[in-house]
Parts: sequence; C-alpha cells; structure tokens
Amino acid sequence: MPEAIKTYVRWVERLNRAVGRFAMYLLFVMMGILLWSSISKVISGEPFYLLDSPAHWTLLSAQFAITAYYMLGGAYSLQLGSNVRMDLVYGSWSPRTKAWADAFTVLTLLFYLGVLLYGGFVSTEYAIQYGERAPGIWRAYLWPIKVVMCIGIVLMILQTLAIFFRDIATIRGIDLDEELEGGEA
Repeated sequence: MPEAIKTYVRWVERLNRAVGRFAMYLLFVMMGILLWSSISKVISGEPFYLLDSPAHWTLLSAQFAITAYYMLGGAYSLQLGSNVRMDLVYGSWSPRTKAWADAFTVLTLLFYLGVLLYGGFVSTEYAIQYGERAPGIWRAYLWPIKVVMCIGIVLMILQTLAIFFRDIATIRGIDLDEELEGGEA
C-alpha cells in the first residue's frame, strides 16, 4: 500500500481512538446530570429548597451529553467493528470475500454519511444564523450540539474511508496491520 494511505489510516485510527475513549466518559457525565436532577427534585421541597429551584437544565443537558457520546463515539465503534451486522452468510465467508462485501457496503455508508453531513451543516448554519434555541424553560442554544454532531459525522466519514482502505488491502492480499506496525517501529 502507498505510504500516504498507511499514514492516513494510522492517523485517523489514532484520532478516533482518542476521541472515542474521551466520549466513553460522557456517559458518566450524563449519569451525573440525571443523578443531580433526581436529587434536586427530591430535596426541593419546602424545608430543603436547593438553589431556589429544581434544576430545569438537567434533561436537556443529559440529552446533549448522550448525543455527544453517541456521535463522537460512532467512529470508534466503526473502528472496533462493534456495529450491528446481519450475519446470515457473512460469518462463513473468507476474509477476502468479506472485504469485497465490506468495500461495497462502505460506499453506501459514505453516501449516507455525506447526506447526513450536508443536513448537519445546513442545520448548524441555520442554528447559528438565527440563534436557534431549544424549547422549554432553559432555552439553551442548539448550535453547540449541532457542531458536535457535525464533528462526529466527519470523524465517521474519515473512519469509513480508513475501513475502505483496509478492505482494499485485504482484497489485494496485504495485511495492513502488519505494515502499520512496521511503520511505527
């Protein structure tokens, strides 16, 4: 494989591994927010009125945290191969046949992610231009989470291309993991 492709795969997989491992902790952030929400509602009765009001910001903040968790962790999930796959006959195929099938389906995934990214950019642009806010008491701005979603989609596109390059290497009979390890030594 050309050195540029090996460098691309190495760089993208390191980036997505770092972002994905960071995103794992967002689940704990969401759990903390929801725990705070429960505690603030329980002790917001007359004798224990915490901070003069229950935490109205918690539900939307938890939704933002889980959205960031899901979108930023998507590329890492693709990298680990932990995505859901229908395995009617796929499991019995040879690695090369699997690579042919994956190379084809990766192209459809790229198309889907491209459409998703276009919609994300349009929606983010709208949110920034018009100051779009969430409905409800808190009325948080929506553009920050929409930017995070677009970043997550871009990371998934980069990882999908890395997967495509890995499939091409497998089709050509090249062990890309072995070549990448040789480049890091």
